[in-house]
Amino acid sequence: MLMRIRALLVLAVCVAGASSFADARQATAPASVLDALLAEVRSLRVAMEQMASAGPRVQLALGRLQLQEQRVNTLVRRLESIRAQITEMERMRDTLLQRNQQFDAAVRDETSSDERRRKDFEQAAVQHKRELARVVADLQRLNTEEASAAAEAATEQGRWTEINQRLEELERALTRR
Repeated sequence: MLMRIRALLVLAVCVAGASSFADARQATAPASVLDALLAEVRSLRVAMEQMASAGPRVQLALGRLQLQEQRVNTLVRRLESIRAQITEMERMRDTLLQRNQQFDAAVRDETSSDERRRKDFEQAAVQHKRELARVVADLQRLNTEEASAAAEAATEQGRWTEINQRLEELERALTRR
């Protein structure tokens, strides 16, 4: 009987030990699961905050890109207009040069017998030379304006490129997640 009591005691101790080991394991298991779940919830919160902040940043960058694109387009149209004016002024200059040459030739060819006609040609030549001087001055002004507009368009195009690169960086950052 003593053996039996001993066996029962050993069995009771084993059962009690196994029971307390199982209880301890169950107590640690939920704690580690809770810690893992808490860490995952925190990660999700961080990811959601990053995504929420990325939306307005993307919208802001897109707005800036659109404004910059409008500036570039306006400057390009202005540049095209100036170039069209330059082409017209060059055409006018060439026409006036031809006419001045014709008037100079007419003045040289006119005989002294028709002095009045010769003076008319000289006056017309003087008028055309004044007009030519005005056209040449306008042409110089337009060439200066064209250079300035081209530089400004290049600067704005550079800004547009910079904003576009930022958007591409944002896109890459968002696709990595």
